[in-house]
Amino acid sequence: MWEEAADSVTLLCLTSSSGVPLFCRSRGGLAKPQLPFSVIGSLNGVHMFGSNLDVLLTAACTENTRVMWKVFHNSITLIVLSSDEGASDFSLGRLLENVFNAMVLILGLEELVNARNIERLKKDLKACYKLIDSFLEPGKYSADLTQCMECAVTPSRAVLQECLEAFASAAESRFGCLLVSGRVLCATEQWWQLAAPEAMLLVWLVQSLPPHASRDLPVYLPHGSPTVPHRFLTFQLVPGLEVVLLCGPNPSLQCMTDELVRPFWQPLLDLLKASAGAPLQCLPPGIALAPEILG
Repeated sequence: MWEEAADSVTLLCLTSSSGVPLFCRSRGGLAKPQLPFSVIGSLNGVHMFGSNLDVLLTAACTENTRVMWKVFHNSITLIVLSSDEGASDFSLGRLLENVFNAMVLILGLEELVNARNIERLKKDLKACYKLIDSFLEPGKYSADLTQCMECAVTPSRAVLQECLEAFASAAESRFGCLLVSGRVLCATEQWWQLAAPEAMLLVWLVQSLPPHASRDLPVYLPHGSPTVPHRFLTFQLVPGLEVVLLCGPNPSLQCMTDELVRPFWQPLLDLLKASAGAPLQCLPPGIALAPEILG
């Protein structure tokens, strides 16, 4: 009999039609020990058995483990097992939604729904592992549950906002924001109009990747553009602070680096360093919360 270790979370991804396992992840990366195939088959089999009888099985509990199933687009089945005492049907359901949206963000909906080569899909899904693993780990952010971006306030927001809007316009983009340690300092008006899960995922994606001077990644917006990719550009202005943009095919990353990043942001270097090093606050100074408010 296989049992979950205390406070563990294990995620399974299978094809809905045939039940072929695509990946298995747990806190800390690849599940160790790997779930026995008999357990994977049983978890998927009981769900398919109910489905054949027009019974929708969404969640179940054992003495020490909570299990939740969710099928997406009749193509991908996600199953999560958690022995965390604080796990709830809401948090596990939100976890499964975030994981599937992360898969769409990296690979696109078409690749997941109409996969013709399972082995190739397994290989492609490895690109999603870092982002998926970050949702499994307990952290200091709650955006994965609330679907609202974590924000930070700074006295210099007006100056940064003006520069960001000019920079985004020069890059032929309407979607841009400044991030400091995973929190939004300021953003363009169109960025705030992104669907909440999309904006959260883009910020979370940056946090899940190792630091880098610049990036040019194709991303799919799970709600706004699940089948047509956009370019996602990131530039580290100072350690801990990045500017990110959603762009079309132009300008190139090299052009952005050589002709736009330095002219726009170099004059604000001292301000950027101060913003990156300042204690992060989500409320303006002088505003006190009632003690009954937890967060």
